[in-house]
Amino acid sequence: MGDPAGIGPEVVAKACAMRAVHRQCRPLVIGSKPVMERAVRALKLPLTVTAVTDHESISWRPSVMPVLDPLDRPLPSFKIGTVGEATGAASVAFIKKAVELAELGCIGAMVTGPINKEAMNLAGYAYPGHTELLAELTKSPEVGMMILGGPLKIMFVTTHVAIKDLPARLTVERIERAIRLAHRALRELFGIAKPRIGVAALNPHAGEAGLFGDEEQTTILPAAEAARRSGIQASNPLPADTLFGKAAKGAYDGVVAMYHDQGLIPLKLVAFGTCVNLTVGIPIIRTSVDHGTAFDIAGRGIADPGSLLEAITLAARLAVERATRSRSSTRYH
Repeated sequence: MGDPAGIGPEVVAKACAMRAVHRQCRPLVIGSKPVMERAVRALKLPLTVTAVTDHESISWRPSVMPVLDPLDRPLPSFKIGTVGEATGAASVAFIKKAVELAELGCIGAMVTGPINKEAMNLAGYAYPGHTELLAELTKSPEVGMMILGGPLKIMFVTTHVAIKDLPARLTVERIERAIRLAHRALRELFGIAKPRIGVAALNPHAGEAGLFGDEEQTTILPAAEAARRSGIQASNPLPADTLFGKAAKGAYDGVVAMYHDQGLIPLKLVAFGTCVNLTVGIPIIRTSVDHGTAFDIAGRGIADPGSLLEAITLAARLAVERATRSRSSTRYH
């Protein structure tokens, strides 16, 4: 459900009311039942919210929203659109329960609504976001964030980092790991046997032979060369202003971006409102919306569920494909 004070409950309720969602999967909402009931009432949706506990039979009807509420006690009163310790703690509890169910095989994939990092930190969870929390919960040593939108699939070396701190954060090891994770995602999740990965330069014109910076020669190129030695088709560092256009036209299956805005600007240009965040490197399928809690519009009924619908569609497709591969493997072994 995401943070109860944000737009997560609203977009989840809107999505659950759409028959297109039910044609793809059997949605189970993990979150606060009272909050979801309030969202359904406020939006006047034709849904009946029912409680789910443990492993009882669930009614999978488009008119029914099954909600598994893992909280020990109902949330205290809170104001929609504001940061709060209780809502931050609740959003983490929902994630933990979803991971538990996914690892047990009770659910095929998890799709997460937006969380608020400040609220999480107030509740004592000092994580920059979902990715780091999921890595710890699943005990995964190498985890990365890939965002998909339109024809683009982009893996990030760094995300929420001040521009002035970027050069120090870009190491050969980190860049090579991002290339490796992109390769893994494109092979294992998207079935591309030999993915072509474009690697973005940090500086304009890829540094212009050192005139505008030397990170391309000292850090990015060595990482790309190391990746190629391990059998990965990774390009040399390419100027970002041309790389993304080439990738959008099919020259590359995925792109490794050095920082947040370098990858997000082209993504949101071609697919604003429908981008999907995919966590790579964990043993479960997890997708997410590409937007935040949008406290400024929370509770007003105007939030767009488009990104959530795309995240559900991708998660359902990946879950079906994984199950199909598993059945095939069992059949032949």
